[in-house]
Amino acid sequence: MKLGLLAVAFCLVAAPTCRAQSHDSMPGMAGMGGTDSTDRQAGAAAEQEMSGTMIADLHMVMTPHQALAAGDSARAAALVAEMRRDLAQFKNVDSALAAGYQPFFPNVPQPVYHFTNLGNALRERLRFDPAQPTALLYRKEPSGAYTLVGAMYDDAADTPLDELDRRVPLSIAHWHRHVNWCLPPRGAAARWHETNDGHPVFGPKSPIATAEACAAVGGRFLPHIFGWMVHINAFSGDDPTVIWGEAGHS
Repeated sequence: MKLGLLAVAFCLVAAPTCRAQSHDSMPGMAGMGGTDSTDRQAGAAAEQEMSGTMIADLHMVMTPHQALAAGDSARAAALVAEMRRDLAQFKNVDSALAAGYQPFFPNVPQPVYHFTNLGNALRERLRFDPAQPTALLYRKEPSGAYTLVGAMYDDAADTPLDELDRRVPLSIAHWHRHVNWCLPPRGAAARWHETNDGHPVFGPKSPIATAEACAAVGGRFLPHIFGWMVHINAFSGDDPTVIWGEAGHS
């Protein structure tokens, strides 16, 4: 894992300085994807969760659906048009790499791969620019080639809903946030494979979703991983349920 991706993980997960008003302090994940194998596995699990169909559960919070307001449809259409115009240059994955987008956990099989840009990730907390997303989303074809399907934008975990709505209308899109993860202690990578009554003890598939229950199994509890994120599949056709839903990730 390159240093740039470690910095992205640190900013999006652990560093309140990435946004002045952010309270994204989560020391336990500062090294996610770094030298500790338990954190690398947590990072890989987070990437897989971001690449699949997303529904609200113990470990996923979705923004509530809002009634369609005047101008929402026009804003959404303009955003997709802007993405298609400005991000088309990255249909060739080599162009994305040259622009500083790096694959996040490329060796973990995923329906969709996130190519993350460190500079954009840092700036995303201060502004919203459709032409500079936190990550580009690619589907890997059987041939090994990458096909651009969309982009991911993010904001801090404490961002008010009205600010998220100003970026991408909540009447059309659903932002999501990964929450309530119990991780093994550092240096205990083998514990990732523990199960109880057929369920994983740790990670996003675990029934454990409170600090108390996590402490009871000797784990590390993280109230949230990363901040708010939204996937927009602008290059996956014209079906709104695909562009604004998760169909592009299945």
